[in-house]
Amino acid sequence: MTVVTVGIDIGSLATKVVLLKDGTILDYVIERSRHSFKERAKELVDEMLQKQGLVMKDVSSILGTGYGRHSIKDIYGQAPVTEITAHAKGVNYFIPNAKTVIDMGGQDTKVILLGKGGKVLDFQMNDKCAAGTGRFLEVMAKTLDVELDYLGDLDAKSTKEVTISSTCTVFAESEVISLIASGESKPNIIHGLHRAIASRVNGMVRRMGVIPDVVFCGGVAKNQGMVRALEKELSSKIHLPKDPQITGALGSAIIAAERLPPGN
Repeated sequence: MTVVTVGIDIGSLATKVVLLKDGTILDYVIERSRHSFKERAKELVDEMLQKQGLVMKDVSSILGTGYGRHSIKDIYGQAPVTEITAHAKGVNYFIPNAKTVIDMGGQDTKVILLGKGGKVLDFQMNDKCAAGTGRFLEVMAKTLDVELDYLGDLDAKSTKEVTISSTCTVFAESEVISLIASGESKPNIIHGLHRAIASRVNGMVRRMGVIPDVVFCGGVAKNQGMVRALEKELSSKIHLPKDPQITGALGSAIIAAERLPPGN
């Protein structure tokens, strides 16, 4: 019997939906989150099913995670799964040898230690402020008047080390403004920002130990400047999933299938 499940990861900045058929990714979408998490999730699921020639009755289960996970429960009735568990499952799907996972999203950064089969052994989470998150970089990009997607490319053009002493968004923004006023180049400032975040993440990772393979996921993982900074700080090769933004949604879809009663 064919098993079709849907995983939804509603983040503060982006909503991700993955359609899984018999354990294989059939389709996925990543779109900007809107003010109504419920409406956005339902809209994206309906569009994806229509695109694949499916209807809701073809779906065995829909499971949500992320910042807006409780909104998904209100629509589809399934209790949500934690982001830690969802990302662990999603990363394990792409990279079975993964042991250390760094997930950098819009509002928080998570470091997860994995055992066999993607089992969560331990984790650290920074969710008290925007330091070292996608939101932090979004604010800094705006301050520098550059597109967020270009931060990695500009970082590669840096010519010297510039120190950003704070990862607090407010104080770091003041530092960036001072550096701009002093004539420092944007690539050097961006490189300094990436190094500051990598140093903060390194502190989280070191409390558990760096165990290869190290995997970087979340929207910020698409920033190659951030990848390079983490590799240097951790002295370890960083592996990226096929699409680092969908691991939470994918993990939710996998868990949805695992929760189904035998025979479904």
